[in-house]
Amino acid sequence: MELHLTQPDDWHLHLREGDLLEAVLPYSAQNFGRAIVMPNLKPPITTTAMAVAYRETILKALSPDSSFNPLMTLYLTDNTSPNEIKLARLSGVVFGVKLYPAGATTNSQDGVTDIFGKCFPVLEQMVEQNMPLLVHGEVTDPSVDMFNREKVFIETILGPLVQMLPELRVVMEHITTTDAVNFINSCREGYVAATVTPQHLALNRNALFQGGLQPHNYCLPVLKREAHRQSIVSAVTSGSKRFFPGTDSAPHERNRKECSCGCAGIYNAPVALSIYAEVFEKAEALDKLEAFLCFNGPDFYGLPRNSSKIVLKRCPWIVPQSYPYASGEIVPMFAGQILEWLPSNLYKEHL
Repeated sequence: MELHLTQPDDWHLHLREGDLLEAVLPYSAQNFGRAIVMPNLKPPITTTAMAVAYRETILKALSPDSSFNPLMTLYLTDNTSPNEIKLARLSGVVFGVKLYPAGATTNSQDGVTDIFGKCFPVLEQMVEQNMPLLVHGEVTDPSVDMFNREKVFIETILGPLVQMLPELRVVMEHITTTDAVNFINSCREGYVAATVTPQHLALNRNALFQGGLQPHNYCLPVLKREAHRQSIVSAVTSGSKRFFPGTDSAPHERNRKECSCGCAGIYNAPVALSIYAEVFEKAEALDKLEAFLCFNGPDFYGLPRNSSKIVLKRCPWIVPQSYPYASGEIVPMFAGQILEWLPSNLYKEHL
């Protein structure tokens, strides 16, 4: 069985830098036509000039025959200026501004501490420039339970923000709860949307602990209850235009995951399309897979749909245990397990 699809895009991707960038970039570039590239480097990508330079670094690391197009983002801080948003729009290469609440996830220590008090002029300029706000939707108050941080963020920050700036276009990234699904569905279509990861579609929080602590299933936002997973699956397989893929593929060297204080992040770039296809197949919704993977994202961002095609073959394959690179190795999602769908560009490698 084969699925012939328009080339999909990844609307939330971490490519890192240096040796790690060179190691992980080919797996995204061979599966996706474009990707929204996250700015949480050290130092973070806070200016348009930095975004342009980072994009050049990515392009130089691509193989000469690659057509992969990195879409850049800025890292929002308390000190971001409205003029920087104008420069970002004029650049033609910046397509969103990322809101990390300070301390929410990897390299978010420079993130926003007071979005209503310190960032409102920037958000108003984003409305003027039609620049989407890409949101890591969790509060960081230590008194809030880890599993409730997305729900509280919607109630205290995102809901009020959307009411105050109804023309602001928002992507709530890597949603994990029924609360997020309900919120997205309650908003104006075309103004508020959500990305969904393979892990939050395929796994619930049991995957963190089955057979012992599983560091390679640890990400932020953390995996949630099965009922939440089912809500997200129902949302993305319903045919709604409000949801599209954002893998949140977040590679870390193995020793940084398997340690006393392991990093958050799941590396899923090599398996993302396979997992999305399996989820849609189990939901008997393969007829809706192409719209989710290939149409909803570019339509929301106002970009043309890709003209190139890919093929997904129903061909069982074993995910490698790890991917070695110059500084160590990276363990992928579902390492050593069998997946049922294989992108055609990987087919010969697994015969």
